[in-house]
This record gives sequence, structure tokens and C-alpha cells, in this order.
Amino acid sequence: MTDEPAPSPTIPRSAADPGTGRVPRPSGAGVRFDDERPVTVVLVRHGETAMTVARGYSGSSEPGPPLDEHGREQATRAAALVDRIGGDLWGDIEYPSEILASPMVRTQETAAIIAERLGLPVQTEERVKEADFGAWQGLTAEQIEERWPGLLEPWHTRADVRPPDGESIVDVGERLSAVFEDLLATERGRTVVVVSHAVAIRAALGVAMGANPGSWSQLRVAPASVSIVRLFADKRHEIAVAGAPSDGWA
Repeated sequence: MTDEPAPSPTIPRSAADPGTGRVPRPSGAGVRFDDERPVTVVLVRHGETAMTVARGYSGSSEPGPPLDEHGREQATRAAALVDRIGGDLWGDIEYPSEILASPMVRTQETAAIIAERLGLPVQTEERVKEADFGAWQGLTAEQIEERWPGLLEPWHTRADVRPPDGESIVDVGERLSAVFEDLLATERGRTVVVVSHAVAIRAALGVAMGANPGSWSQLRVAPASVSIVRLFADKRHEIAVAGAPSDGWA
């Protein structure tokens, strides 16, 4: 008698209401008084790079650096987590049908790993790139403070301050807000994965919450973390997940 491998377990899908065909909103979901179908945006930060480790300000003025070995492992775990959306995790959310990615090398590499797992193509979206740090590019916080004393803190906490030849956090938020408007103008009820960066994802979450831009830097967005925003036409968007790390999931 030979031992046969046990069949692979199937991931349960949440039961849809037979009348509407929709999965009920779970307990604790954002409060709504209508049946509007949102556009869901899954924000994935790229995996680790050498600049992440060095804690340098790595913006959109340079295409690199690429993912390091640990960053590729993180991206693989993020892909596995995103693949569970609409299944045993966040069962009321549609399984992803699109992937958008910043043009930076690290986001394109992360998106490619997710795309392979999900079986989807990657579309490049310029507006979800990282902030342009201008003259601060590649420098650590300590180096920036030494050369431009007193400027880095208000860049984060006021959000309307620009580094020399760079962007403010408010500038980044305007880009992400325009992306949200475009997504809302197209088909509802779908899920779009957006592979982006720390400042850009904080801006996206802040815009969705309608929070003061000076507070956006209080959001923790770790490498390869997953955040989920559900966009509604009335702008009462739902933050379903904010900065969930992709490691540690069973």
C-alpha cells in the first residue's frame, strides 16, 4: 500500500448573499448606509533595498536601487498575502484583477513577483512613484539635518515644505488623489494592487482618511507591508488595513 499525498486544502471564499450576489460587509467595517460598490486599492510597499538598510532618503529622482536578497524574500511573502485577499483573508473584497506599479526599479521588481503569483500583467503608473527628495536624495536624516538645519522636521510635520529641487508631502498627496479619482471613474467592484513607496503610501492613506497632511508621517509603512483602501464616490473611503507586515502570516 502506497501513501498518497493529502489533497491541498482549498481556501474558503466568503458566502455571497443569494439575493444580491455580494459578500456581506464584515463586523467592524466602515459604516455605510448604502449598497455602493467601491474600488478597492491594495497598497504594497516595495521590499528592502540597500538604501532601506542604510536609512537613506531614496526618492524618485533616481531609478535604483534594486531589491536586495532579503527584499526579494519580502516581496514573495507580500505576494502570498495579496493572493489570499477575497479568500481566507478579507473575504468581502474582490480578488485582485489589476496591478499598477511605480516606475522605480524596486517597485517594478516587487510588482513582478506579485504578478507572477497572481497571474496578472503589471502596468506602470508614474503618479504612484516615491516623493522626489531633490538635494536630499541618498542622504540620511542626520546628513540632511547637518546640511539644512531645521528643515527636515517641518517637511514631515507641516507637509507643505519642499526640499531643494524636491517635492513636499502635499505634492505627493495630490498625485495619489488624482490616481484615486481616475480609479473611481472606471469600473466599481474591482480590486487594484498598487506597488509603491513609504511616503506615497502614507499620502494615499492620508488622502483616503481626509487627514491633515502633517499627520501622514505618523503612519507606519514597513517594507513589503500591505495596506487596503476602499474608495467610494462620496469620499467616505474605508481604510481596511494600514501597514500590515507581510511576514508572520500562517
